[in-house]
Amino acid sequence: MVMNTRRAALGLLAAALVAGVASTADAQVRFIERAPPPVIVEVAPPAPHAGWAWVQGHWAWRGHRWVWIRGHYVQGVVEAMPAPLVEAPPPPPGPRFFWVRGHYVWEGNHWAWHPGHWVR
Repeated sequence: MVMNTRRAALGLLAAALVAGVASTADAQVRFIERAPPPVIVEVAPPAPHAGWAWVQGHWAWRGHRWVWIRGHYVQGVVEAMPAPLVEAPPPPPGPRFFWVRGHYVWEGNHWAWHPGHWVR
């Protein structure tokens, strides 16, 4: 009985130590997000032709920075940009990485979701 009590106590102590190490390691991981800058307000000029629709300006991640894609007209119908998807970033792959938030970009004739990802 004494041996089982000792084993149980040692097991609890080991679990507490592992939990303490895990929480210390988690506390050292810094979540740094590279969110897009504020939206630039653009006023749509008159449409060049009947049947053309305005694609609102938006930020897109290109290479290692956010780039503003100016609003422009396209032929056809343009749906409003969907609401951003809520993402839970996975742990960073290493130190000095930052999270680029997922975002929509106009591609061809539709809004395409570009998922968030870690970059260095």
